[in-house]
Amino acid sequence: MTTSADIRLDGRVAIVTGAGNGLGRAMAQALVRAGANVVFADLDVGAAGAAVAQAAFKPGCGKALAMACDIARKSDCERVVAETARLFGALHIVVNNAGKGPAHLENLPNYKSMKFWETDADMWALVIETNVIGTYNMARAATPSLIGAGWGRLVNVTTSLATMQRRENSPYGVSKTAIEAETLIWAQDLEGTGVTCNSLIPGGAADTDFVSASGKRKAAETGQRLLEPEVMIAPMLWLASTHSDGVAGKRFVGKLWLPEMTLEDGARAALEPPVLRSPGSA
Repeated sequence: MTTSADIRLDGRVAIVTGAGNGLGRAMAQALVRAGANVVFADLDVGAAGAAVAQAAFKPGCGKALAMACDIARKSDCERVVAETARLFGALHIVVNNAGKGPAHLENLPNYKSMKFWETDADMWALVIETNVIGTYNMARAATPSLIGAGWGRLVNVTTSLATMQRRENSPYGVSKTAIEAETLIWAQDLEGTGVTCNSLIPGGAADTDFVSASGKRKAAETGQRLLEPEVMIAPMLWLASTHSDGVAGKRFVGKLWLPEMTLEDGARAALEPPVLRSPGSA
């Protein structure tokens, strides 16, 4: 019986954005433990470096290093991709995890509420620029290398359908809906290249700094248990491996893939209908 814990990615090279903390750190460290060589890309290079130190230099682990990267800057993405290819000789996997969310808006000194007409317009635009354009910047910079390798993976981290539509949750919900569209479109653009593109979500609020203070208070008041970032690991490793060859334009829910599940059962359990329908679908 093969589970996600059995997946080895020796020789593969990956970039994980937003890898200094939270979901990104959990996924990047899991890739290293599976034998991949991984660049931990983050605005906070100190946090990324600390995450590297926790995962690397152990038996069975791949190499790991931290790089400063603001995905909203096209030049940063191009630099990280070029450096990754120079240092490791190839690039196979990109996990687009970095982003900004409600916590960034609530931390503003002039914060009033999340009602769209009361939010700070500049920060609203920055969330869109980081989440939507930043995801595009990294994917655009990396994809020629993935295609050149003849095999590759783009994994876009989004959020639940309920979160996308929840009141007082723009621009975050707007940005994640746009990334779902990016996933569907890019998966079709990449047909026949050996590179796939899929979406991955935790399946609920995760216990990270990304969740706003009000969100954590609400969870505490309602008895909701925040998800551990590790719920992303099993489906992410599968998506990053040859076991998911041919799977593209799909959406997977981390919390539904239990670690003890076989790869077949896990993939089946975690698969969720796409937020948007692809052209020609019923």
